[in-house]
Parts: sequence; structure tokens; C-alpha cells
Amino acid sequence: MNYQERLLKAIPGGAHTYSRGYDQYPTNAPQILIRGKGTYIYDPEGNKYLDYGMALRAVNIGYAEDEIDAAAIEQIKNGNNLTRPSMIELEAAELLIELIDSVDMVKFTKNGSTAVSAAVKLARAYTGREMVARCAEQPFFSYDDWFIGSTPLTRGIPQETIEKTKMFGYNDIASLEALIAQHPGQFACVVLEPTATEEPKDGFLQRVQELCRVHGIVFVLDEMITGFRWDMKGAQHIYGVTPDLCTFGKAMANGFAVACVAGKREIMELGSIEFEGRERVFLLSTTHGAEMCGLGAFVATMRFMQQHSVVEHLWDYGRKLTAMMQRQAEAHGISNSFKVGGFPCSPYYLTLDASGANSLGLRTLFSQEMISNGVLMPWIALSYRHGEAELAETEYAIEQAFKIYRQALDEGVDKYLNGPVIKPVFRKHN
Repeated sequence: MNYQERLLKAIPGGAHTYSRGYDQYPTNAPQILIRGKGTYIYDPEGNKYLDYGMALRAVNIGYAEDEIDAAAIEQIKNGNNLTRPSMIELEAAELLIELIDSVDMVKFTKNGSTAVSAAVKLARAYTGREMVARCAEQPFFSYDDWFIGSTPLTRGIPQETIEKTKMFGYNDIASLEALIAQHPGQFACVVLEPTATEEPKDGFLQRVQELCRVHGIVFVLDEMITGFRWDMKGAQHIYGVTPDLCTFGKAMANGFAVACVAGKREIMELGSIEFEGRERVFLLSTTHGAEMCGLGAFVATMRFMQQHSVVEHLWDYGRKLTAMMQRQAEAHGISNSFKVGGFPCSPYYLTLDASGANSLGLRTLFSQEMISNGVLMPWIALSYRHGEAELAETEYAIEQAFKIYRQALDEGVDKYLNGPVIKPVFRKHN
């Protein structure tokens, strides 16, 4: 059955996240999935794949983890969404405050885009300024206009909004200093992830923090990816910085829809209601922001992670996986074209052409051949349920994929591709 046609007819883009779209995968990828368990996903025909996509990194323990699902179901039985704040809402808020050293208050929502945009709104209200400085190399902060206007996808966004977001380079403090000098007294906030593909160098994060302090700019750290993967206290704890505001999501609740904006009381309480006569900031106000099943899953996920040393497992498995992939690349003579990097808890791979440039053709081929051998690896997201058996299964698929990859380097990638090359998400035209 052609599910893709049905998806495109019913849903713009055929999915609710562009990175799930058909243009991000080779043609032999499953068009639609029906369930997941542990580290495996299944299509309606019963085909099984070992997964390294892990719900766009939202699942960091495993699909359908019984203990976490039971906690969510318990909250569903309690009513799931009540007329006043719920007990699990308070428990979850107090738990996050206890976990993250920089956090005095927290507001929950359902996705990361909403959380980061809420941080921007708070920063603008707190400073009385409008401009945003965001890190250029980090690919996604929000689907809202303040961010998307700084990508090639500017259709539908007012020019005034586009001009209010400027970009600086990661590990390039001079680029941020130059922005601030060019627009003195105009930046409400600096938004960046603590890290993405490389370590901060020469005290970069500390220098960003200091620049923000000196110039009265709100320092916003987006920990959607790093939170609860680098450390239970976030990457901010590892790197020794204290953001004014921070955002979390993804691995918070093992796939349940939970994200948050959190941080200093003096900024967060701008969205509060108890200060008589103060001008209000209409912060997040969502019917489902504190849905009980997700917050129950969050509390259970944190408990599971602490009891089972999940973060340590992610780092350990990642070291084994990347070492194996590097070893196999060398054994097949493709180490100049296929490279593995990043952090062990969140690695990445690159497919490079003869000039050293990124090759989407080779990336498509690698993904195609991995799928042919039962492994979906559009990127590398790790979970607690990736273990020794999964590592062995992955190595077998890697060996088979690299044989074809080697031939494609010699004879041309087009000869081995079964369909079109995957496309960048942030492109001006379809």
C-alpha cells in the first residue's frame, strides 16, 4: 500500500515534523510505522528495524518502556487533565528545580519550539529590547518566525521580524562581540545550545555568559539535545555556566510530549499573577501544557535514569559504537570519506566526497544500505536499550553497507542509488 500518497494528501509535508518527511530518507525506508519496542520499530507489514532515530532523540531509554508507560497510565486514570493544577504538575516542577542548579522556576509545555520562543519573549519583556542573537551553526531552535526568519525559509515572515534576529559563530566570541557592538543596547537575548558537534573552546561559554552580564543581555541556553544526555544536571553543569533561562525537552519523558522553559525567578516570574499592579507578561498558557500523563512519564523517566545510570550507559555505548564504525571504515578503505565524530553520548557521522565536502548522495546510499540490512540510521540517537546484541547487529549492517559504499566511491554513487538523493530540511525551494 502506498502510505506516502495518503500522508501527503492528508498532512502538509506528509508528517508533523519536516525531519520525518519522505525527502529525508532513501526510497527503501519504511513509509509509515505502526509501533516500537525497546530499540526496534515495526511497519504495518511486520518488517522490523533496529532504530537509531529514536523519535528524533526524544526516546533515550527505549520505546514502550513498561515502568514509564505505567506511570503515564496511572496519571491518565487520575483524569489526565484537571480544572486546577494537579499534584503531578507540582511534583514535576519541584523535581526539575531540584535537578537543575540554575533553575528557580519552570513552566511546562509540549514541544521545544514553544519553550525556546517563550524564553525569547521573557527576555524581550525583561530587557525592553527586541533583537535576538542566535548561534549560526546550530540547526534548529523553534518553528516560530523569530528563528525561521534567519533561515532560507522566509516566505510568510515579515521583513521586520527577519531583521531582528542576527547570527554569531560557535566558538567565535569575536563574532558575538561584533554583533553587540553593531547594535548597542538592542539585544534582548543570546540563544545557543551549550554544544552540538564540538566542545566549547577557550572558555567560550563562560565568555558568552560574561558578555551577556556586561551588556544586560539574557543568556538563554537551549538544552533540548544535551539535557539528560550529557549529564542529569544538563550540559550547563559540565561546562560550569549558569544561564539566565534554559530550555529542555526531547529526553525528558522518554517520548512523551514534555518540554519546558526554566530559569531565574526574577525573569520567570514576569509571567506570574500575584504582583498587584505590575504589568503582566502573557507567558505560556496552554490547555495541555501540564497534561498529567506526560509529567508522570517525566518523573518516572528521571527516577529510572538515576536508578539505572542511563547517562553513563549512553556515553559507554556511544564509545563502543563509534570505535566500531571507525574501525570498519578503515578496514573498508573509506575512512577519508566516512567519518564519525561528536560526543560519545550523541555521535554523528559524515559522508564526504573526494574534495572533502559533505555528500548527500553518499549519505543517502549509506542510509539505503543500512535499511537493506535492517537498521534505520538517519542520524545517531542512543538509548538505554541499545546493548551488546544491538551493537553486533549494527556492526553486521555496517560491514554490508560499507562494501557497497566502497564500490560507489570507485564507480560512482548514482550507480548504486535506488531513488533520489535526500534533501536538506532548510532549503528555499522544494
